[in-house]
Amino acid sequence: MKKKIVVLGGGESGTGSAVLAQQKGFEVFLSDNGRLSPENRNILTKYNIQFEERGHTHELILDADEIIKSPGIPEVVPIMKEIRKRNIRVISEIEFAGRYCDAKKICITGSNGKTTTSSLIYFLLKNAGLNVGLAGNIGKSYAYQVATDKFDYYVLEISSFQLDGMYDFKADIAVLLNITPDHLDRYDYVFQNYVNSKFRITQNMRKEDCFIFCSDDEITMGNLNKIVLKTKMLPISQTEIIRKDGACLLQNKIVAKYNDSDFEMLLKDLALSGLHNVYNSMAAAVAGKILEISNAVIRNSLMGFKGVEHRLEKVKKIRGVEFINDSKATNVNSAWYALESVPGKIVWIVGGTDKGNDYSALMEPARKKVKAIVCLGIDNKKIIEIFQNIVPTITETRSAKDAVSQCMALSEPGDTVLLSPACASFDLFENYEDRGRQFKKAVRELD
Repeated sequence: MKKKIVVLGGGESGTGSAVLAQQKGFEVFLSDNGRLSPENRNILTKYNIQFEERGHTHELILDADEIIKSPGIPEVVPIMKEIRKRNIRVISEIEFAGRYCDAKKICITGSNGKTTTSSLIYFLLKNAGLNVGLAGNIGKSYAYQVATDKFDYYVLEISSFQLDGMYDFKADIAVLLNITPDHLDRYDYVFQNYVNSKFRITQNMRKEDCFIFCSDDEITMGNLNKIVLKTKMLPISQTEIIRKDGACLLQNKIVAKYNDSDFEMLLKDLALSGLHNVYNSMAAAVAGKILEISNAVIRNSLMGFKGVEHRLEKVKKIRGVEFINDSKATNVNSAWYALESVPGKIVWIVGGTDKGNDYSALMEPARKKVKAIVCLGIDNKKIIEIFQNIVPTITETRSAKDAVSQCMALSEPGDTVLLSPACASFDLFENYEDRGRQFKKAVRELD
């Protein structure tokens, strides 16, 4: 009798998992509480996969031998409570796809910078002529690619939600960029639960595998010794000299080392600006050295990378005012980096779905740089309360178009309008991409 796999959630991750499960000979059923996109509905139909949308049929789901849960589904929803009561094994798409993938896996996590670093490492590997796929929390579903492609390498951006459902999966190279409070609503508002989740990136790693981590990150270093690690340790730092394998700053240069081979590059030559992007570039350089990519290819990649949509993306300058889309800044730390990296006076668009945010770290950069705040969210009470005595002007809006219009009115030549919300987007938008695209559309319509 065929083993039955149920896939919960019919987005990119779930649809890809269903295709791979079908290909591997399982009985497959996909269930989504919402509506499927026409594209995903067509894929499921093409592969003759049974599915339902706009609701869960509990008896069909609870009959599963194993469940692949999409990362966006929290444990508190009723169907998950029933699944847990029945002790049905629940895994993530990454765990499932990893069973059928013998490619070398470079896995990146962190509260901030993982999309940029994943995209940069992928760009570097492509430039080196390697047969590489980009997946996880970015690009096409990992499971779908395992089902339909044959790559020798995968660069995988992995969120804490995906890590929570990973047990036997192993990275060949793991990158942990940083850990700052995020998604605490999904971790019972206990920061240590989130920290533990991030460290799952290192599980099952062996002594020949490599772990790249930021030794300047207090939370990472405070937890490093609690984790049993057999792997090679490669710290990256902007404050200390790294004498063995890893990367550091030396006289305005990044220096990356691995196995007695060095790479050096002037900071001014990096394509990505900002202190946070120095860490991202360091991580990519170290990964390149581990994979024995030539220094010339590493240098050209770090010089030629164009950046990521919705991450400090310059949209347009209108009447002397620069508009920047940083919609991907869905937590406080990301917004802090954005405020720090933008020169001059800022009109700051902030707000959305609060995930248990502590905004205190943003008070000082706001005091120094922000001339006005335009809230873009349904409930802005917390933001107004914290910043009302720091920023002279605070207004509220419910649409990207309105927000952009108000920002233009509050700006003068030389200012920057910065969308860096520090919050999730689900109160007014489908996701952060939708928020960013609506912002860019509204900016372009101004001119």
